Amino acid sequence: QVQLVESGGGFVQAGGSLRLSCAASGSIFSYYDLGWFRQAPGKQRDFVAAINWSGESVIYAESVKGRFTISRDNAKNTAALQMYSLNAEDTAVYYCAARYLSNVDMDLIQSYAYWGQGTQVTVSS
Repeated sequence: QVQLVESGGGFVQAGGSLRLSCAASGSIFSYYDLGWFRQAPGKQRDFVAAINWSGESVIYAESVKGRFTISRDNAKNTAALQMYSLNAEDTAVYYCAARYLSNVDMDLIQSYAYWGQGTQVTVSS
């Protein structure tokens, strides 16, 4: 199975940018699709973006489309979420998640079996 560790969260002013990283270990990284999810206080965990095992297919939540970019480097066992034009509604704990190769839609949270510990992103308005 794969282990995931997120980094790169922090405090940023509205309009700013952050880059989150997800480091994977313990298994063959290219066997897994990768997703980013976020959870704001008192709210459910929501889909943000996902990238398939090869990096050829990506999807985004409507709320982040055009502002966030997901990427992966299978040679380095890492994934990233570049976030631009951040606003207060982006404040949340961000989680990297992985699932073994699957044909299920990549925005389905239940399809992800492996999760990192999360990294806090706080955007001040």
